[in-house]
Amino acid sequence: MLDALTSGLEKFKSEPEQNKVNGVSNQSRGPTRWNMPDRPRSKNYAHLRRTYGFMRPYVRQLAIFVVALAITSAATLSIGTGLKFVIDRGLSGGNAAMLDQGLGILIGIVLIIAVGTFVRFYYISWIGERVVADIRKAVFNHILKLSPGFYETTKTGEILSRLTTDTSLLQQVIGSSLSIALRNGFALVGGVIMLVITNAKLTGLVALVVPLVIVPIILYGRKVRKLSRESQDRVADVGSYAEENLNAIRTVQAFVHEDIDRAYFSRNVEGAFTTAMRRIFARAMLGAVVIMLIFTAISAVVWAGGRDVITGEITPGALSAFIFYAIMVAASVGAMTEVMGDLQRAAGATERLIELLEMQPDIMPPANPQPMPAPARGAVRFEDVTFHYPSRPGTAALKKLTLDVKPGEHVALVGPSGAGKTTVFQLLLRFYDPQSGTVRIDGMDLKAVDPRDARARIGLVSQDPVIFAADAMENIRYGRPGASDTEVLAAADAAAATEFITKLPDGMKSFLGERGVRLSGGQKQRIAIARAILRDPALLLLDEATSALDAENERLVQTALERLMVGRTTMVIAHRLATVVNADRIVVIDDGQLIATGRHDELLLSNPFYARVAALQFSADSGVTEAAAQ
Repeated sequence: MLDALTSGLEKFKSEPEQNKVNGVSNQSRGPTRWNMPDRPRSKNYAHLRRTYGFMRPYVRQLAIFVVALAITSAATLSIGTGLKFVIDRGLSGGNAAMLDQGLGILIGIVLIIAVGTFVRFYYISWIGERVVADIRKAVFNHILKLSPGFYETTKTGEILSRLTTDTSLLQQVIGSSLSIALRNGFALVGGVIMLVITNAKLTGLVALVVPLVIVPIILYGRKVRKLSRESQDRVADVGSYAEENLNAIRTVQAFVHEDIDRAYFSRNVEGAFTTAMRRIFARAMLGAVVIMLIFTAISAVVWAGGRDVITGEITPGALSAFIFYAIMVAASVGAMTEVMGDLQRAAGATERLIELLEMQPDIMPPANPQPMPAPARGAVRFEDVTFHYPSRPGTAALKKLTLDVKPGEHVALVGPSGAGKTTVFQLLLRFYDPQSGTVRIDGMDLKAVDPRDARARIGLVSQDPVIFAADAMENIRYGRPGASDTEVLAAADAAAATEFITKLPDGMKSFLGERGVRLSGGQKQRIAIARAILRDPALLLLDEATSALDAENERLVQTALERLMVGRTTMVIAHRLATVVNADRIVVIDDGQLIATGRHDELLLSNPFYARVAALQFSADSGVTEAAAQ
């Protein structure tokens, strides 16, 4: 029972890393620091009821858990009565048969408790893991529906914190703390009842002693918890600083920063050691205080009860049973006090998760979406479109833009940075809806169709292509998940990607690294182009796909793009006019407005802005060519 009373205190030794979220702690480079808040707490336990919807499918497992809990609680309470029987009938009465019978009964009770504990622990742990897995899937499925406008104003780290840390708190509560709370609740109620039944006089003494034991433990325990949390923060600082330096080892060595980083790391390690020793000292003191208070209280009860045994007011067995129940009640109160902190954190975590689950995406399919026409043609029309980004409501990214792109046409969008070119692509993908005007694909208003149907007709190759942490085969197949290996290989050939892929250690099965770190910029682009070729879209969007490449890679990528553009509508964003001079039409955009449209030679004569940019770029290219020839 002493172990039961002190077991809750183990939480102080293993507090979770409150200030470390997704591997990032509150340590900045150098001496500057800032503190992130502890996981949010809430005393509104009604939030926890919201998790019942996730538990409802597992009512059978919950019922098994409750039955096992009731049986083990009743069996545990019966131990006190068994002790009384053994002592009074067997030991005090000198009856060996009764002693044997009592021992057999106690062994039977212990077996029941052991089996019940296994069933209870297994099923509540299963429910905790299952419910948290379901919550994580529900949250992830929901955040995939949220439009880019949400991520524009919300930190990704905060979302990941809710998906991982907050759900882990729930798992701890549902799979552990809930069981502890219910088990000790049963023990507390049952223990108090048995105390009164066993001896009302001594029960009154316990009522006076228990608060004297529990209150100091709670007050000193708060200090231990604070030090434990601080110790975890310092350990997180050490890991975070080391990770940051190892990830940037080339920069560290290039700037000869090793000595400074060694000093900072050493300071963090020593800080973690000092804080840990303060925590260890406080934890040791807490253990000493617990032992002193508990045994003092037990001694007082034994002393008072012993005098009653001497005077014949109670039997030795009744005193033993009473001590058993008194310790059980004290242990239950201590354990439930510790569980309250977990429940408060879980209530706060649940509130944050529910808030995320109730977040409605800005882009929703209509109640009755209209079907997109078949076959896909790739026609595009902007009708008097005005758009403001959510993060910049006072500035229009597009102003009354009207633009027609015919099926199969190759159109280039040209203009200064921030003119609104990428916004055109964002609206075509329906990542946002314009505040006024209409965006159409194949004649259909995008607001009237399912966004997924419209996006299925679009292929995108961006300036900074996304390469996933998978092999080359799966990265290309991302464009059409159901494609066969033969189709993937054909797409790689068309994108001029097969040559470098075959040189990788495992060919198409080669892992490309996080964000494609094993590939050059041109190789990443050709993987992205192969992905778009495999998708076979009616409308192709190229967002400065060659602007960051060297001449050789640009030639290879441009050749692959020319193959990709054949037979489909293509819209290209380009800062380098040399890549779009052969476009069917060039659209000049400035400050969110269409200011000119035509072929390259026409715009040179009719639009001063375009002519000025062309003169600067082509004269610069000519100078570079001449210098290279000399």
